[in-house]
Amino acid sequence: MTEDPLAAIDASVDRASAALQAAQRPDGHWVFELEADATIPAEYVLLRHYLGEPVDAGLEAKIGRYLRRIQSAEHHGWGLFHAGSFDISASVKAYYALRMIGDAVDEPHMARAREAILAAGGAAASNVFTRIQLALYDAGPWSVVPTMPPELILLPRWFPIHLSKMSYWARTVVVPLLVLCALKPVARNVTGVKVDELYTGKPVRAGTKAADPKWLWTIGFNMLDRVLKAGDGLWPRKLRQRALDACVGWVTERLNGEDGLGAIYPAMANSVMMFDLMGYAPDHPARAIAREFVERLLVVSDDEAYCQPCVSPVWDTALAAHAMLEAGGEANVARAEAALDWLKPRQVLDVKGDWAEERPGVRPGGWAFQYNNDHYPDLDDTAVVVMAMDRAAIADRTPVDRGVEWTVGLQSRNGGWGAFDADNSHEYLNNLPFADHGALLDPPTADVSARCVSMLAQLGEGPENSPRLAAAIDYLRREQEPDGSWFGRWGVNYIYGTWSVLCALNAAGLGPEEPMVARAITWLEAIQNPDGGWGEDCDSYALDRTGHTPAPSTASQTAWALLGLMAAGKVDSDAVKRGVGWLAAHQEADGLWGQEHYTGGGFPRVFYLRYHGYPKYFPLWALARYRNLKRSNTKRVSVGM
Repeated sequence: MTEDPLAAIDASVDRASAALQAAQRPDGHWVFELEADATIPAEYVLLRHYLGEPVDAGLEAKIGRYLRRIQSAEHHGWGLFHAGSFDISASVKAYYALRMIGDAVDEPHMARAREAILAAGGAAASNVFTRIQLALYDAGPWSVVPTMPPELILLPRWFPIHLSKMSYWARTVVVPLLVLCALKPVARNVTGVKVDELYTGKPVRAGTKAADPKWLWTIGFNMLDRVLKAGDGLWPRKLRQRALDACVGWVTERLNGEDGLGAIYPAMANSVMMFDLMGYAPDHPARAIAREFVERLLVVSDDEAYCQPCVSPVWDTALAAHAMLEAGGEANVARAEAALDWLKPRQVLDVKGDWAEERPGVRPGGWAFQYNNDHYPDLDDTAVVVMAMDRAAIADRTPVDRGVEWTVGLQSRNGGWGAFDADNSHEYLNNLPFADHGALLDPPTADVSARCVSMLAQLGEGPENSPRLAAAIDYLRREQEPDGSWFGRWGVNYIYGTWSVLCALNAAGLGPEEPMVARAITWLEAIQNPDGGWGEDCDSYALDRTGHTPAPSTASQTAWALLGLMAAGKVDSDAVKRGVGWLAAHQEADGLWGQEHYTGGGFPRVFYLRYHGYPKYFPLWALARYRNLKRSNTKRVSVGM
């Protein structure tokens, strides 16, 4: 008798699934920390001082320790991700928060940070939203902030600049900001701390992180901004009040209970400041409930604390359920079924969100990313949940059917899907002066489109009998990069996008003999690290779009590459064998995997995410799939992911 060559993989899968079981909440869901960069915890500190709330010295001390720990020892400022390069806006906010907390300007870490900030042009070189934050504290001039009149909310939908033409996150952040920018309040800031020392006194030319700015649109919008600035204060009083009231009403309608406006921190914080400015007392229901959820974003340990940008329970739960279903066995399947029971009532069936502006005839049926965000379900979460429910063969097919109905109703005209809206592709808006982050829109992307293709194909559709699926595959074919990869909008980056599309193409019946699949296989194998794993730096989102940027191997990116290659029929390849070996060798004592590197996408070049759950469920998923395929007769992945 010979020893089972997969016995060690079995042991790894058992240890990882047991650890993931232990992390599941009693009600069946999973939720892991979601960490961004220094900006969110810094803005949390500034928000409390803006409102003049009592100082929580213990909490501020913990946030201070967190900010000091993630300060770069190389460039002395703060980056947008682990070991990332200097970012002027993140550094200005982190420095200001530390000053608020009580760090003196002459402390060595502050002096080094200040020197780095000044060398990069000073606070005046920061982005629009940072300049607004400074202006709210009278720590920077309003004159350098693009004019955003609240009357924007009253414009007809056919107007070129309209809220419905912007992404969900832009809408929820901008609407309360319209009120703040119109009335230009000054923070209470009882400490009186400002950051005059961060200004060089020299003019700074505004930049943009938009992927493809158009000079004609830019010139036109800048001229419009100058006209609006010249006419500021001349708006009819009744019209201005009507616009302000409309903004407040818009926010109040979408407050989303204790989960906050848009269920994302920047929108929540802006809504709290807006309510404060409009005279709402701290105990007013709207203001109080908006303020409460900000507190729920805090992650507080014995030594440190930080504020999350949002929470990811639906996403974590759906993906962990897939991993448990792949791991198999009675206990793991039971845990997945408990997760699906938790997910089922969170399907949005009775609220027509902002997406209905573009598709009014479509019935609701999606899932949101957070605990509750009924106005803003997303296609990615919905497709992943539907696939898990279908794979688990739930008895009641109604959630699956409604999820599919909503998803296909939001397919864009080019065949792809965006994350939250259909046809949100008005690229000219990224040239607006306040859109210097280049993330004002939610156009179709390869990764989200691939997930929707995976869902439809898993449920039995094929390009030969489904025009909508054929159109989606044509979209993916057009989106393939010259090197064979696909861009990953919501995960870093080309590894994530390529994994997503390879899963979709396999589900749709396109095998390794298909030219675009073959090119993707060649690319994935070519970028494998010498140690057997895969890694990719967030700098791969650079504006020059030169493609994959090598980085140390990570557990989540290695898992994505493996899942992609196995979907493409390469389970017996040397690349897959080496990748599986890397995962097995890097499994930690608790049965899971660690990972400091950021592999989640927020906004390319602006905002990245460290999903603490990614190195927990994706490697389990990949190892279990490898074991299952090696023991199967077909060697073909039979599900959409």
